[in-house]
Amino acid sequence: MDVRILFFTRFARLFGYGVLSVVLVLYLSALGMDEAAIGLLLTLTLVGDTAASLWLTTVADRLGRRRILLIGALLMVFAGVVFTLTGNFWLLLIAATIGVLSPSGNEVGPFLAIEQAGLSQLVPDRKRTSVFAWYNLAGSFSTAIGALVGGGLAQALQARGLSAAESYRGVIWLYIAVGVILVVAFRRLSPAVEAAKPVQASLASRFGLHRSARTVVRLSALFSLDAFAGGFVIQSFLAYWFHLRFGADPAELGAIFFGANILAGLSQLAAAKLAERIGLVNTMVFTHLPSNILLMLVPLMPTLPWAVGLLMVRFAISQMDVPTRQSYTMAVVAPDERAAAAGITGVARTLGAALSPMIAGVLLKNPLLMSYPLFIAGGLKIVYDLALYRSFVTQRPPEES
Repeated sequence: MDVRILFFTRFARLFGYGVLSVVLVLYLSALGMDEAAIGLLLTLTLVGDTAASLWLTTVADRLGRRRILLIGALLMVFAGVVFTLTGNFWLLLIAATIGVLSPSGNEVGPFLAIEQAGLSQLVPDRKRTSVFAWYNLAGSFSTAIGALVGGGLAQALQARGLSAAESYRGVIWLYIAVGVILVVAFRRLSPAVEAAKPVQASLASRFGLHRSARTVVRLSALFSLDAFAGGFVIQSFLAYWFHLRFGADPAELGAIFFGANILAGLSQLAAAKLAERIGLVNTMVFTHLPSNILLMLVPLMPTLPWAVGLLMVRFAISQMDVPTRQSYTMAVVAPDERAAAAGITGVARTLGAALSPMIAGVLLKNPLLMSYPLFIAGGLKIVYDLALYRSFVTQRPPEES
């Protein structure tokens, strides 16, 4: 039952993130913010998520995983409510910093790390990568459906006479409803998801780590670089780029990212099978490299269909490193370090991603530089792939030894 609940909460949460990601930048633009201000707001949003996630995930095994998940869901509701009630930049900044918002359509907050730790505890090692692949597939499908619903709902509300800002505000209310659903679902989890042996609050384990601290630090540094690169092309910015470059409307954007996320989800099932044959690290690197080359080619396409087609090919392989990365992190640390390891590496990714939207916003503001974020992201991700392979190709998880 707990595994089913965790799959459901992943599906519901990523639906909400997908709904929000398509309209968030459009909403802020409709409120009168320019691209630089939007980039700053999104950067500080991710910085706030980083700080909250670091604290919540590293104390989850001591204070209770279910309790921390409930807090995260309530923070989603709080942020959404404030965004619907005001257009004041500073109030939005406070809400986005304290609350949980996902401008990228990807995971933010404490949820992923704690759910990964719970799933790793509930399933055997040999099934871990496969379970993570299905878990991520549920999220990708849900993000895709959310993007389609978010774009379609905004378009439908505008067709009924609502202003752009009012239509996007209606989409944010749907995000709030998802947060309420998560509160109810997390309350149904059993004690089986809690840490079997709570980490002692000694100096050595203050962040929930002991023997694996060095490995987690190295992984965190690399994951932060990857996320910094990804922050230039978060889904909200990609949607806005397609709107600026080709004039795509909200319904078209919803359809584009519906298809992209469906392909990304399906690719993760293939990743589990591939990892069984060539290993987790090889799967991460050898699928990620070509996807980054494709990303750099998207701005060179002359028309919307060509750009969308190349983006779809890219998404068909770009997320194959996700379940393998998550599984590898859980495999190379001790069982009582899993929540902390997932949390710290996740926070490193969030922190890395938090720094780049501000730069991307400035670049998007200049018509001559608006495609540079895609080139920068692809180049930095290639550097990450090569560094990851060199650092960890010889450190194998137990199931590969």
